[in-house]
Amino acid sequence: MKQKAYAAAGVDIDLGNRVKATLPQLLASTHRREVLGKVGGFGGLFALDVKKYREPILVSSVDGVGTKLKLAFTLDKHDTIGADLVNHCVNDIAVLGAEPLFFLDYLGTGKLEPHVFTDIIKGFARACAENNCALIGGETAQMPGFYQKGEYDVSGTIVGVVEKSKMLNGQKTIRRGDVVIGIESSGLHTNGYSLGRKIFFEQLKLKPSSRVPGLKGTIGEELLKEHISYGPLVQKLLKKFNGKDGVSPSQKQKPGSATRQPSQNIVKAFAHITGGGFVDNIPRVLSKSLDVVIKKGSWDMLPIFKIIEAKSGVPDEELYQVFNMGIGMVSIVSAEKAKDVLKFIRAQKHKAWIIGEVVKGKGEARVV
Repeated sequence: MKQKAYAAAGVDIDLGNRVKATLPQLLASTHRREVLGKVGGFGGLFALDVKKYREPILVSSVDGVGTKLKLAFTLDKHDTIGADLVNHCVNDIAVLGAEPLFFLDYLGTGKLEPHVFTDIIKGFARACAENNCALIGGETAQMPGFYQKGEYDVSGTIVGVVEKSKMLNGQKTIRRGDVVIGIESSGLHTNGYSLGRKIFFEQLKLKPSSRVPGLKGTIGEELLKEHISYGPLVQKLLKKFNGKDGVSPSQKQKPGSATRQPSQNIVKAFAHITGGGFVDNIPRVLSKSLDVVIKKGSWDMLPIFKIIEAKSGVPDEELYQVFNMGIGMVSIVSAEKAKDVLKFIRAQKHKAWIIGEVVKGKGEARVV
């Protein structure tokens, strides 16, 4: 049969349709009862159960994976990229106390490779299922001549919901003397890869298959470790320490008395440590009259960051702004309950440490 003109030009619609036909089976694990219709329509449908909330606030975020994709291309390993993207987006809305509802993806490539497409979607589906988030739609674009051979780009959009009274607002609730708890990352997550690749593959002359003392696997395997989702942990922390009405169970008042303000919460705020590190992300939840001081050496730094610190020649000041340095999420909590919160986080099988404190200042974060 003669090849169709569009396929000859590089866009095989029939191949795309055959590959997409496998989506219902791949996405079955992400189904939530609120999802209406099927994937493949012009728009995804989600019926929010408004009866569960007094004042529901929708929270959305969009992101990509960045140049971490270069490692996936080189190693021809694509099953973690989708999970990276979902987990990053989940974390971005979790800092407001929001739980994820649904996720949509975009994949752009020069030539659609079925096994690559399937692996990426499997990663999306696995992470969505783990976060109780429905994958309700997406877009796959074949754009010959636009991407290098074997390359693609992905982005994702997430929508979540939070009860207005429970929404975290560190700018109003954080107080001088509050404690900063750092929760361990798995590695670089999805930030700093342009500098990381330059350090390892240009400056140190390593290959993705190289083994480096201190690392269990190859440098490529280490750099492809999945971005951790802290969403389920955040929800557990808020339920445990902030109570049903946005205040700590121990701080609820008797009927008829004045209502406690959200500032009485034990868990005041979270900051997702992504591009910009501590110094650019933590100030996003601070008022202009307070600073956060992060203390170097207060956590067990992952080996990958020890290597970067020792071998890169990059000043610490920049390293702590580019990379997460082993801390993927921070929580700012009341000092008197900090040990209880820390104990609870560790019981959920996350490594965590008290890494800093809130002091008088001008809305900045610094590492000392």
